[in-house]
Amino acid sequence: MSKKQHHENKVEVETTAIKTETIDKTAELQQEVLDWKDKYMRNMAEFENFRKRSNQEKADWIRMATQKFAMEICDVADNFERALLQASEQELLNSFGKGVVLIEKQLRQALEKEGVKKIEALGEEFDPAYHDALAHIPSDYEENTVAAIIQNGYTMNDKLLRPARVAVSSGNHKNIKSLEE
Repeated sequence: MSKKQHHENKVEVETTAIKTETIDKTAELQQEVLDWKDKYMRNMAEFENFRKRSNQEKADWIRMATQKFAMEICDVADNFERALLQASEQELLNSFGKGVVLIEKQLRQALEKEGVKKIEALGEEFDPAYHDALAHIPSDYEENTVAAIIQNGYTMNDKLLRPARVAVSSGNHKNIKSLEE
């Protein structure tokens, strides 16, 4: 083998070694880029999940605070209703009575504007999803019908805020006694 061929072989071996080393380094760098990209994508996904969770927690907190406040206002509305039921017709016609009626109406409208609605229960069939039965009483209503409202119930944005506390009819006992005779 001549010096020239030996030199060419040596250069070829060195070139192959450099190419192999370059290929290995390139593969290593490509893998490192893929690892960093994977970490970046995972961090972005974690951040997005954190952002969504934070927004949901904030919305839940606001909703719970709003519901609590709405419950307190519903108690005030119920007290207005009780007061108006105790007033005589003459008391409701004087300026003070008219003012109280207007305030009660304005309060109900404000509640409705926020999605709070009173559950109309009297005379309706008992529904455990919206009614909390506290008693069974004889009445002119059919059995299993709400015969009296003890405390108003409310929904907020079509979700139950507070069930109506009611007395449920056990049927007309006068008719039962007359049938027995």
